[in-house]
Amino acid sequence: MADSIVIFGASGDLTSRKLIPAIYRLFAKGRLPTGSRIVGVSRSEFEHEEWRKMLRESTEQFAGDQFDAETWNAFSQSIFYQSGDINSAQDFRKLAKFLDDVEPDNGCGRVYYLSTMPQLYEVAIKQLGEAGLADDTNGFRRVIIEKPFGTDLETAKALNTSIHNVFREDQIYRIDHYLGKETVQNIFALRFANSIFEPIWNRNYVDHVQITVAEEVMVGRRGGYYDKSGILRDMFQNHILQLMMITAMEPPARYDASLVRDEKVKVLHSIRKMTGGDFAADTVRGQYAGYLDEEGVPPKSQTATFAVLKLFCDNWRWKGVPFYLRSGKGMSCRTTQIVIQFKNVPHILFGDTTREPLGNRLVMQVQPAEGIQLHFETKVPDAEMKTRTSTLDFSFRNVVGGDSMPDAYQRLLLDSLLGDASLFARSDEVELAWGIIDPIIAAWNSPAAPQLHSYPTGIWGPAQSAAWIESQNREWFDVCPVLK
Repeated sequence: MADSIVIFGASGDLTSRKLIPAIYRLFAKGRLPTGSRIVGVSRSEFEHEEWRKMLRESTEQFAGDQFDAETWNAFSQSIFYQSGDINSAQDFRKLAKFLDDVEPDNGCGRVYYLSTMPQLYEVAIKQLGEAGLADDTNGFRRVIIEKPFGTDLETAKALNTSIHNVFREDQIYRIDHYLGKETVQNIFALRFANSIFEPIWNRNYVDHVQITVAEEVMVGRRGGYYDKSGILRDMFQNHILQLMMITAMEPPARYDASLVRDEKVKVLHSIRKMTGGDFAADTVRGQYAGYLDEEGVPPKSQTATFAVLKLFCDNWRWKGVPFYLRSGKGMSCRTTQIVIQFKNVPHILFGDTTREPLGNRLVMQVQPAEGIQLHFETKVPDAEMKTRTSTLDFSFRNVVGGDSMPDAYQRLLLDSLLGDASLFARSDEVELAWGIIDPIIAAWNSPAAPQLHSYPTGIWGPAQSAAWIESQNREWFDVCPVLK
């Protein structure tokens, strides 16, 4: 089926850096439905060839060795451009006529990608509806919405209501690029395609879970925006809670979008709400030294650039197992990893029997080098009966080869064309996530807020974070990417 991908905000950075290279790679692999078109829409005035030329330059830059001139020439013939202002109803009517002109008359499907400022989501959706562009009588109509999806529970509910006035829930694809990463998807396979992990994936064997999203970069020129957002809105409500849901969820009856998302939502329902002293006892917040000097940041800002949350899932599988969620900017390195820390062995038989018993550890590295590492004890060679920690590594890059790992947007864009919403957020999922994060934000903005700890850049956050987890007889897995 010759479908159309219509990108609003087409002159923006996301389109040239991520979306077009991803669609180009799908075309090169023969996975893009035959005859599919890409239609860019933004206020800038471009001719078709002019925009194709610009995209060729940016795609060649971001695709690197995967760029092939002959393949691009074939692909570029399916790229079109239509100037339009999201605030103009007339421009949407022009877009509707243009799409009717370039699409064959055989019931083409359309995916609308809102690569715009979040403030424009509601008006864009309304305009699509009023121009008849949401009518799926003669082919599917789907809309992809980038994060942030609201800034709190109230705005998320309002946005959901506005979208549902035009599109049904099954037509709405709320995108989180983390879910398109191979390692995140591989968690499903690791747990539900192997008999050795799932039996021990519970409170009987797991001591705790750590999910860390660390960034080397500072806020930089985004200071004005970031200060209104902060680390909880920027990373926890979406990326980190998504990783937690996939790690903690029950197996669905089958790999079906509705059933997968049902199980994810059950995790959010089970998360214990913080009250009273929990906000001080179970959270740590920090701000990197120099944040107040960033452009656009108020001189006395209390916005956190680092946070730790200790959450519990009060259900049969996870009761009593803490989930330590951590993220920060200006940290030692860029890494996203999920650590399953298994319980210690009950008794030490070898070597120094007075030392703390050792527990095994499973590290799922989401980025930058996707893979899995298992830590276990082995005997030290040519020595008395002493043990040491050894590792088994699995790297996706070693399997697929070099730099050919698919970008997350490839998988997500293809899924949106195929109608598979398994890796996209549902409306109740978004609202439940805000319901968890909003009370923490409110507590941090109150007079009783826990102390905001300063930390120098280039380390793993404030020293108080390490002391806090050590007081619980645990320690952070502070290791830059275990796989290179």
